[in-house]
Amino acid sequence: MSFSFALPSQLNAALPPEKRGVRRDYVKMLVINTKTKRTTHDVFFHLSHYLERGDVVVLNASRTLPAVLTATSKDRRYEVRLARRLKAQQWEVLVPHVSLEQGEILHFSKHLTAVVEHVNAHSPFITLFFHLPEPAFFDEVYKIGEPVRYEYIETPWKLDYYQTVFGSVPGSVEMPSAGRAFSWELLFQLQAMGVKIAFVELHTGLSYLMDDRWHIGPRENKEFYNISKETANVIHTAKQKGKRIIAVGTTVVRALESAAASGTLQPKKGWTNLYISEQSKLQIVDGLITGLHEPEASHLDLLTAFVPREFLQAAYSEAVEHRYLWHEFGDMNLII
Repeated sequence: MSFSFALPSQLNAALPPEKRGVRRDYVKMLVINTKTKRTTHDVFFHLSHYLERGDVVVLNASRTLPAVLTATSKDRRYEVRLARRLKAQQWEVLVPHVSLEQGEILHFSKHLTAVVEHVNAHSPFITLFFHLPEPAFFDEVYKIGEPVRYEYIETPWKLDYYQTVFGSVPGSVEMPSAGRAFSWELLFQLQAMGVKIAFVELHTGLSYLMDDRWHIGPRENKEFYNISKETANVIHTAKQKGKRIIAVGTTVVRALESAAASGTLQPKKGWTNLYISEQSKLQIVDGLITGLHEPEASHLDLLTAFVPREFLQAAYSEAVEHRYLWHEFGDMNLII
């Protein structure tokens, strides 16, 4: 079970680092060393100080969508939030505080419409079938949509602030934020010292449902992932040589461990609802780069697969004391 702690509201990062006068790769970094049981306070650009030649840093190549759309139906306007893509042209979406009917047509723009395929009274989501196929669907969404924004972010920042520099495969409705702090300069620096860079895809779903009636637990949160043969081979070779696999984000941990059910990482794509906690035995991942997670978040359970709960709680207390910033525009945490 995740733990609770007091998080002062002023530690919610309301501004992107660039708007605070800080390069995205110069946010603060809390380093938790699981062997020495010590913490270090540093900046993210010094990541190379903690990695070794032959280590593999695994990034999530998923690119953030502007997932908040506006639709018109029967002369009424609705906010529609993409939640997750089920298959070609079919999406689960959240329409806050509105009841729609099966067969109803939603108009998003003169080029994009959708029909309500399924309504479930026991779920916050409805299923839409969009009439535009990919990639035209994504082209239109990027023109008309806005990024998901939470209450601690007062200004509607442009989508670029919600992208990682390397994201290339559209699909995440919320930013895979653990990779945000990477710059091309830092990635090239790591490669120059012999650190391998590999990519997986895991498209993040909608986490905040805007209604206290609904709660999606980690086992109910299915997300699509894809691990290529190239990435599987890079990781397999590194493991054989005794090198470390460093996942960037809890999404990457879930993807890699989901594809390693047999004990060996396989090229694989599909849906995962893998729940990782202190009882889990990780088969692939040795370290983690992540943001700081809010009190009682299920992501904290995943972190306890790397760090004993008491040590993690103490480290988070230090982060609060040292005024680290939380959420997608906040500071970073390296666990090795």
